[in-house]
Amino acid sequence: MRSARLASSALAALMLLCVPARAQEQFPNRLITIVAPITAGTAIDILARLYADKLSRRLNQQVVVANRAGAGGLIGAQAVASAPADGYTVIFVNSGHAILGTLNKNLPFDPIADFAGVSLVGEAPGIVVVPPSLGVNNLKEFVELAKSKPGTINYGSAGIGTSTHLAGAYFALKTGTDLVHVPYTVSATIIADLLGGRIQASFVPMAFVLPLLQDGRLRALAVGAKDPIITPISIPTALSQGVDYEYATWYGMLAPGKTPKPVLATLNQAMAEVSKDPELQGKIRAQGIELRDIGLDKFDGHIRADMARLAPLLKEIADKK
Repeated sequence: MRSARLASSALAALMLLCVPARAQEQFPNRLITIVAPITAGTAIDILARLYADKLSRRLNQQVVVANRAGAGGLIGAQAVASAPADGYTVIFVNSGHAILGTLNKNLPFDPIADFAGVSLVGEAPGIVVVPPSLGVNNLKEFVELAKSKPGTINYGSAGIGTSTHLAGAYFALKTGTDLVHVPYTVSATIIADLLGGRIQASFVPMAFVLPLLQDGRLRALAVGAKDPIITPISIPTALSQGVDYEYATWYGMLAPGKTPKPVLATLNQAMAEVSKDPELQGKIRAQGIELRDIGLDKFDGHIRADMARLAPLLKEIADKK
């Protein structure tokens, strides 16, 4: 009888010891940090903050945004790559993240292999934008002008290796035109130089230039997507004008590469749930981004497929460095 009581007491003690261990295994049970590898007020930062607010309520844990800007996203990416793979440190990025390794040799991390996809949020197709003073009314006229005056059409981007850089370089590759890339460190200066005629084009998400398109100070020649833009303004596709050009910037959340699948699944499910919120959807679309959810198991493949499609372009850019 005594031995039975001793065994019962030992079992009870063992169960008590296991309670904290089980509690620690529950995810999440403390603060989650979303790293935004770019300055405040940009699309990535805005998305990160929108989701942080909604995820805090959905997960019943505080979710905060930490801006770790610098070196074209390298500083923030490295911070997350070296963080514990437990789901408590994640990063919001766009498609520029995937090419960091192509444009920066000897990185201490692999921007693809050292990260795991959590959730694709959406994509923003690139718009071919020019000032009316350029004197072209459609994409065909723009391509003809660029071919007749090679090396004289300058296009602005947010910097070397950014999505707006790739959008313009990809357009030049697909059309056989010689466009001159002008990288900027302050995105607002792109607008000023477009209006002032110092650059002749840019390849940007619609939200970046929408007010200027609506009042006629800039002209949208085409959208790099399968479908035209109907509202709030009308923009035809490049494909409909005989130009084989499709380019979109994807936005999403990544975690350190060795994060356990159950943790990734919890984060992915929470992202999917809060993405259904009409208020959130409206704010995301206001950034020129169309929501898109392809599922947890397909996001990593989507990133690799995008890299494969852009491989010739990335090699060309890397060889010029």
